[in-house]
Amino acid sequence: MERHRIGIVVPALNEAATIGSVISSAAKYGVPIVVDDGSTDNTGGLAMAAGADVIFHHANRGYDKAIGSGFERAHELGCAYVVTMDADGQHDPTILGTFIQALDNGADVVVGVRDRRQRVAEHIFSWVGSLKWRIQDPLCGMKAYRIVVYLELGHFDSYGSIGTELTIYAARNGKRIVQVPVATRVRRDESRFGGRYTANKRILSALWRGLRTTVIR
Repeated sequence: MERHRIGIVVPALNEAATIGSVISSAAKYGVPIVVDDGSTDNTGGLAMAAGADVIFHHANRGYDKAIGSGFERAHELGCAYVVTMDADGQHDPTILGTFIQALDNGADVVVGVRDRRQRVAEHIFSWVGSLKWRIQDPLCGMKAYRIVVYLELGHFDSYGSIGTELTIYAARNGKRIVQVPVATRVRRDESRFGGRYTANKRILSALWRGLRTTVIR
């Protein structure tokens, strides 16, 4: 797949320390699309300097809406594939090639499977995901999609799914899903999802809504 047909969506909130290196590495595989979700540092400017197409949210709209804006931009650019990855340096950009190759080989969605999970709620979500949808790590931020899957559903997220709605939709509708091991680096700053209690509550709420939401085409 030609590089210009691959959109690499990177939601970012105050990631000035890492965004430049992430984008410089990711740009070898596709068109980096950074969504600066209301940062108060120079995240957007540094991303632009590194060669990214940058979308600015002037106020923080949240993780799912940031990725949604990135998908809209990828569609505008004519991308056939969209890959999502984190801006904090936890994901090694060199694995992007593996995700793209899986799509080239016929996968509809590629889901990363992390080597570590930080919170109890993440383990619960993964356990339910494996049993219910055969997805080992639904919350992994590194995923890849054929854009036709996104267009078929009509949106990336509708209920605050923490990046899982489109993948769950694909599983429920018989799309071919490939899962790829992803080594994660230890992050050096605070999570954008808040402290332990807030994050666990948010994750479990997203799981509950995901179990109740059924869209089958």
